[in-house]
Amino acid sequence: MIILIPGIFVSLFAFQKQLPDAKEIVNKTNEKRRGETSMAELTISIIRPSWSRDMSVKTWSKGTENALILITAPVRDKGTVFLKRKNEIWNWVSSIDRNIKLPPSMMMQSWMGSDFTNDDLIKESSIVEDYTHKIVGDSVILGRACYKIELLPKEGAPVVWGKIYSWIDKSEYIELRSELYDEEGFLINEVVFSEIKELDGRELPSVMEYIPVDKEGHKTVMRYHTVDYDIPLEESFFSLQNMKRVQ
Repeated sequence: MIILIPGIFVSLFAFQKQLPDAKEIVNKTNEKRRGETSMAELTISIIRPSWSRDMSVKTWSKGTENALILITAPVRDKGTVFLKRKNEIWNWVSSIDRNIKLPPSMMMQSWMGSDFTNDDLIKESSIVEDYTHKIVGDSVILGRACYKIELLPKEGAPVVWGKIYSWIDKSEYIELRSELYDEEGFLINEVVFSEIKELDGRELPSVMEYIPVDKEGHKTVMRYHTVDYDIPLEESFFSLQNMKRVQ
């Protein structure tokens, strides 16, 4: 038997209506971080128990389907270029003067020896459309009130992760932490964001740490130095021909 107590049903209904839309929160977070177009300079540090190395990188992006990555240092990697177009990744290899399209079999391989995979370069645009989103809790990170959002893959979606948890600042739409789980429910990677600062007028984390939980002492750290948003970038910039010109 269902007993409706006057006033309680109305207040519960009003509370449900006030809950923000989890998908919209994730979408706003992605849009704030990416912009319509962007150009960034950053350092990627690959850290291991007995060694570490740094790469200097420039990136350009337009929307969710186009991105170009140029390695500018160290000398042995300088001039290496990666192009993302939709769900494809191309690599310019200067030593053999040719572009190579990465096959599906290489998507889960390490990108430039880091803890990222090649698939990580293309998956971000699917976070909004290929997953369902649900607010499952609240937390405080870096003194900021956050939503804890659960992302579950839609049936048939071409995604790697079986579940994602994302902690997003309630007021500024800043992602501060995420956890990536495999299809069996085991935690595989943690992503920690920090050092929030103004980047081209947007309050964003300038440091991201990507940590594989089963490899002690392993992590990859991305540190953004500059970001320029909404700059003029034509579609033709993201072409196989232009991979040679951005050297």
